[in-house]
Amino acid sequence: MSTANPHLQYRTANAEDLHEVVRFPQDADELFFAYPKASWPLTVGQLAAAMAERRGSTVALLDGKVAGFANFYQWQHGEFCALGNMMVALWARGHGVAQFLIEAMERQAREQYKAKLMKVSCFNANAGGLLLYTRLGYQPRAIVERLSPEGRRIALVQMDKPLTD
Repeated sequence: MSTANPHLQYRTANAEDLHEVVRFPQDADELFFAYPKASWPLTVGQLAAAMAERRGSTVALLDGKVAGFANFYQWQHGEFCALGNMMVALWARGHGVAQFLIEAMERQAREQYKAKLMKVSCFNANAGGLLLYTRLGYQPRAIVERLSPEGRRIALVQMDKPLTD
């Protein structure tokens, strides 16, 4: 566990955490931003399936309560990790949880996967995410077309950041 900030810590996610995490997305759009393949509302089963096929599922704790969740949907040892399923509880937003969790995932990518690069993807409608990733040093490298759940054309902004020790 990390204790750099006494109010924020992180640890490996476990099955009991999923009942909290499924309540993080407030609507279908938020769920789409965090987990495009999931269907609204997010269920424990959907999240458990994601955890099973991904790596590094991690929760952030704010004052001991599960406040954030993220994992890697791609990983290439010695090369890169790609951040996925990034979600923060409504009650915990605005308290630095997202930044703290992203930095914890960057540390995990460096230490466990010897990754030189962290990749993130963020939909154009997710202004908060785009602004956060940019503030944390992520640079856009590509924009690819995707379809929203309603079939509208949307842009997925692919960003990355070199990881240094």
